[in-house]
Amino acid sequence: MSNTRKLWTALAVLLVTSFAVLLWAGGEIFRAAPPMPEKVLAQDGAVLYTRADIEQGRQVWQSMGGMQLGSIWGHGAYVAPDWSADWLHREATEVLDMWARSDGATVTYAQLPAEQKAALQGRLQLMMRENTYDPVMKTITVTSDRAAAMSNVAAHYVSLFGNDPATAELREQYAMKESTVGTVEYRRSLTAFFWWTAWAATTERAGKLGDTLAPDAAGMVDKKVTYTNNWPSEPLVGNTPPPSLWVWSAFSVLFLIAGIAILGWHYAVTHGRGEEPHPIPASDPFALLRITPSMRATAKYFWLVLALFLLQILLGAITAHYQVEGQDAYGFALSNYLPYSLARTWHTQLAVLWIATAWLATGLYIAPALSGHEPKYQRFGVNFLFVSLLLIVVGGFAGQWFAVMQILPLEYNFWFGHQGWEYADLGRFWQWYLFIGLLLWVTLVGRALLPIFKGPSSHSKSIVGLLFLSTVAIGVFYASALMWGEHTHISEVEYWRWWLVHLWVEGFFEVFATAVMALIFTRLGLIKTSTANIAVLFATIIFMAGGVLGTLHHLYFIGTPISVVALGASFSALEVVPLAYLGFEAFHTWKLGHATPWMARYRWPVMFFIAVSFWNVVGAGLFGFLINPPLSLYYMQGLNLTPLHAHTALFGVYGMLGIALILFCLRGLRGQMVWDTKMLKLSFWSLNIGLALMGVLTLLPLGTMQLLAAIEHGYWYSRSAEFMQKPIVELLIWMRMPGDILFSVGAVALAWFVLRLWIAPRRDPSLVGEVERIEP
Repeated sequence: MSNTRKLWTALAVLLVTSFAVLLWAGGEIFRAAPPMPEKVLAQDGAVLYTRADIEQGRQVWQSMGGMQLGSIWGHGAYVAPDWSADWLHREATEVLDMWARSDGATVTYAQLPAEQKAALQGRLQLMMRENTYDPVMKTITVTSDRAAAMSNVAAHYVSLFGNDPATAELREQYAMKESTVGTVEYRRSLTAFFWWTAWAATTERAGKLGDTLAPDAAGMVDKKVTYTNNWPSEPLVGNTPPPSLWVWSAFSVLFLIAGIAILGWHYAVTHGRGEEPHPIPASDPFALLRITPSMRATAKYFWLVLALFLLQILLGAITAHYQVEGQDAYGFALSNYLPYSLARTWHTQLAVLWIATAWLATGLYIAPALSGHEPKYQRFGVNFLFVSLLLIVVGGFAGQWFAVMQILPLEYNFWFGHQGWEYADLGRFWQWYLFIGLLLWVTLVGRALLPIFKGPSSHSKSIVGLLFLSTVAIGVFYASALMWGEHTHISEVEYWRWWLVHLWVEGFFEVFATAVMALIFTRLGLIKTSTANIAVLFATIIFMAGGVLGTLHHLYFIGTPISVVALGASFSALEVVPLAYLGFEAFHTWKLGHATPWMARYRWPVMFFIAVSFWNVVGAGLFGFLINPPLSLYYMQGLNLTPLHAHTALFGVYGMLGIALILFCLRGLRGQMVWDTKMLKLSFWSLNIGLALMGVLTLLPLGTMQLLAAIEHGYWYSRSAEFMQKPIVELLIWMRMPGDILFSVGAVALAWFVLRLWIAPRRDPSLVGEVERIEP
């Protein structure tokens, strides 16, 4: 059996096994999810909430922006509080204050002596952690004291989400528009949903111990964990990291070290072994590439990419400014027209949309370029798909505006408005439209590649096969966004949502990009096809070994059993292993860029590829593993250390990769024109330095301060207005400006460079084989 066949077999076995385990983990999550009661009762039998209240409350939460305004169980935006943690702390404080005044005193809990505080806190923990869910009657019963506290907290939220002047200052601090939720009925339903998420976070799983291997100790009560594995950190109710989080965090570090050591040994043993000198072509093989009509039609995709990119940056600036002026922009009441939750929705969605569009366009361009075949009606398909993408963006965003502005009736929100799930916010109608569009893209790419598969056997056929399989996976796996319904349990929604975010974006797009890069360098004659074939398959195996089950590290605190936490901790550590050796890949790419004089034509695409390797190590590797272990994420989830990883990994890796692919395609489309490499140089360094400043000056120090606050005082405090309105926090937010401005300059320079290739371009006077002067 050849090495290639062995690697294909290993990849197939790995994927089948990994997805089988991932599906099993999903079943465990669904089984262990917090129950949804039919009724919530007070001790006297009074009905406080019904299941209909809770489910309608979730619909209301989704329509106002959902995870784009505050967060639930740590997933979502960062300016407003985590509503689960906020409700939990407010309810606990209400009960304690009530008890402190029970003997006629006028003091609050905070004013009591330490001994009395400890006694009341112990009493509170026994009451709030007790699981009173009746699986037969499907009811939850709470004490009269707790019912009174719930009523007071609910009144606060009804005021906050309306236009009550008493909470106007808090709304501004949370970047909430006036009348965030339009009616009192909907506000009350919203409180039911918030209460249920807080109840799950403080209620111990029925009949479950602390999920540790520690033997029983005489006279000691075994520890139990809540449905969210004791998340969030809240000292008042006894929410502290369970022993299992400590254990599996330690093991994740061990797995990381072991994985790096094994991969290092493999690299040392195999690198350069048996390789023969590879002759490099005397001229650019792509210089004589025949540009087909469908390839030429992809140009408009690249224009759209740049338009979406610039719009995303503008919305990011607006989103960041809302942290300083919660409802205005330099005195203008912007929240009346573009609320924070909507600006952030479009900002996060556009990040995925422009990067994905760049990669879709690359697939449509590269397929005919590789095969030399232009299928019938291919250009029509490319143009039809482009129009469809425009309709999805405009239609989906319009529906979200109507939803957040509380104009769209609630019953239509799921299909045409705002689903409220971060990165999966599009209404279901638009998700179906996008899914059908992706299947069309798979068809267009596949039919253009078909002659390669029908041709004689070759090493390149294996890489093209991997390219096409990743194309199919990109199209098919978007179906994970269609796996939940309007009333599906939130734990199940989160499971499928992370299939979309982690596997679709971070998984199969990564394989697609790896295959495209290998095919580009082999067609340029810089790498032997047989060598690239083995390298790409091996890299895919290494990445997917941790990537598939690494999805579970996003799900530690959504109602997940400890067995799934253990899997997520172990395999998310393995995700970082291949990133540790990307420095070698970056050096290899840099050498290819200097392999022959004509490669100077590809200097800046290669430089962007090198930037991908750098940010893969820093953004995905260092900052990713900073938050991935269970114990780390217990405190860091939803703090500014999370967007530190998100920004440097999403743009630093996938954004830079998208730009690199665009530039390679443009070399074919507009390579006969003079390239203003000064603009590319300005764009490259501005984007990279701006991204670094954004992280170092704001996100890293602010996230670290929040982490210390969460460890010392509880998670609620690190997300509270009291903390986020401190002068030092406001200063750190303003310190984003240098990085943001520099980053924007880089984006404008890139857009100007591409624009000049079509607007008043200058034809390159040099002949084929000659290279324009490149700025040092």
